[in-house]
Amino acid sequence: MIHRLLEPKLRELAGYYPVVAVSGPRQSGKTTLCRAVFPAHPYVTLEALDNREYARHDPRGFLAEYRGGAVVDEIQNVPELLGYLQEEVDARPEPGRFVLTGSQHFGLSQSIAQSLAGRCGILTLLPPNLEELRHFPSAPADLFTLLWQGAYPRIYDRDIPAHQWLRDYTATYIERDVRQIVNVSDLSLFTDFLKLCAGRTAQEINLSALGGDGGVSHATARSWLSVLETGYIVYRLPAWHANLRKQVIKAPKLHFLDSGLVCHLLGINHPDQLRHHPLRGAIFESWVAAEILKNHLHRGIVPDAFHYREARGLEIDLLLRSGRDLTAIEAKSSATPASDFFDNLRRFAERLKTAADTLDRIEALVVYGGDASRRRSAGRLLSWREVGSVIGSRTQ
Repeated sequence: MIHRLLEPKLRELAGYYPVVAVSGPRQSGKTTLCRAVFPAHPYVTLEALDNREYARHDPRGFLAEYRGGAVVDEIQNVPELLGYLQEEVDARPEPGRFVLTGSQHFGLSQSIAQSLAGRCGILTLLPPNLEELRHFPSAPADLFTLLWQGAYPRIYDRDIPAHQWLRDYTATYIERDVRQIVNVSDLSLFTDFLKLCAGRTAQEINLSALGGDGGVSHATARSWLSVLETGYIVYRLPAWHANLRKQVIKAPKLHFLDSGLVCHLLGINHPDQLRHHPLRGAIFESWVAAEILKNHLHRGIVPDAFHYREARGLEIDLLLRSGRDLTAIEAKSSATPASDFFDNLRRFAERLKTAADTLDRIEALVVYGGDASRRRSAGRLLSWREVGSVIGSRTQ
């Protein structure tokens, strides 16, 4: 097992709460982490049909077998167990008794909020960020190989070819997980929708256009996009609603959480093909956004993150707000710094002078595909290799 940044926060919350829940996509390393941190806890998975039926039909009997505590995997398969777990931990509220994992965060979060409010700490584990991924001996040193392979740990832990693993992962996700969340009569139509979304990574979401291109209604497109977000395939980056005197686009931006999955869905079969692909910049932007999200979540921090775009063209890829400080971030896949890298950041700083929302400090930052980081008069130029240094301070 590689070191995961979430481990200290997981131990900390287990010292406060009788239950800790770790959510995230399948194969992100949740089970491996929880079993390593709590080796004395018995392990039981609700993915197994017999365990699932036992927990569903005799929840008190099921929990009686684990009175000393347990790591319970894939808790979203039996959400009704949480109500009985509440009774159990209310009777014996020792910290760290139960550690839960789940792969569908909407249903899991709602169930915990209803049944375990005040009794459960909640954390999110995504596939490794760059800092964590470097602990694998086979981690790529080249940017485009890294983007093409993505960050799911099984690819590196078992040395499985990325294209093979991602193909199997996609098929399993669609054929099993999607059917558990929503009634999809035509899985091939959903597969096409997923590929359409991949082609729109790092773009503002237009549900009408997405549904029209996918041959489904606006309502179905909204529902299916929520399914992808529920399974941690994508996330929606909201627009910044600062009080500026310009026409600001308020649609959220779509980002895939794993660049390798995007490349697989787009039919990019080799890192060299990605190097010259028309969506190279969009894939790099989504990777930067996902890395910054991981940098926060894996430390138990929920980032205050947004994007910004005006109808007439000015846009900022990512804004991180921390109190009265703002970091404005642009992502540039080029390995060679260009004179116009900071142009939008300068214009955005001018816009903020007219905003009613006063900030103490604004930092301009460009994350690019080169190796050398340096300070410029207009802001900071940061190598993709050092993206892990971008982190705010808003705690969960």
